[in-house]
Formats: sequence, structure tokens, C-alpha cells
Amino acid sequence: MPTRILTRAALVGAGALALLGPIAATSAVAASDTGQGSAVALGAPYGVEPYETVNVRSGPATWYDKVGSVAAGQPRGAFCWKHGETIRDNGYVNDVWVQLAEGYVSAVYLKGDQYGGLPASAEC
Repeated sequence: MPTRILTRAALVGAGALALLGPIAATSAVAASDTGQGSAVALGAPYGVEPYETVNVRSGPATWYDKVGSVAAGQPRGAFCWKHGETIRDNGYVNDVWVQLAEGYVSAVYLKGDQYGGLPASAEC
């Protein structure tokens, strides 16, 4: 899927900001924010973006409470990923869930690779 490859390159750039430290990363993103929400929330070292609206859960599975949702194209700050319930949708199968400040989202719905664009080393 060509869109996922292009987005992965953009998310790698967001990950590079994290190497500068949380303060530098959030300052850099805030300076470039276009009013659609910053890609990296205060203190979150990574940025993710869903390609379709996704439910946010209190834990890494659909049986956890829904605590909100993130609209397609709305960037969010992310902290880490963990294995949870396997999700099958849109031709993808994955058990990786990414932790946001609000809760967990399945990486199946995030732009990027199987970790939603987070590095493999960012496991919770």
C-alpha cells in the first residue's frame, strides 16, 4: 500500500525528533503544528496517525472499555506498543496495540509498519 510507505517516512522523522529529547521534540512539533493537533503530545516521544477513525480502549483488546476515538488523519502522541488481542481488518492481521495518553489503539488502524510507526524497541 503506497500510502503506508510514504507515511512511514514521515513518522521516522517524528521519531528522530524524539532523539532530541521530549522538550525539544514537543517544541519542534508545536512550532510546525497546523491546527490539526500536534503529532507528539507533551512528553510522548513518538507520533502516530490513524488512516481511519479508530476506537481508543482502556487496555490492549476490544473487550476493554472504549474511552474515546481518534479521527482519521488526526495525529496523536504515542509512548510504546505491546502485544494484545489479534485484530483482523482491512486485509491486515496484527496483535500490536499502541499506547496513547488516552489509552490503546490497534496498530492495524495506524499508518506505518506493524508497530504503527514506532520502533520495535519501544515495547511497553
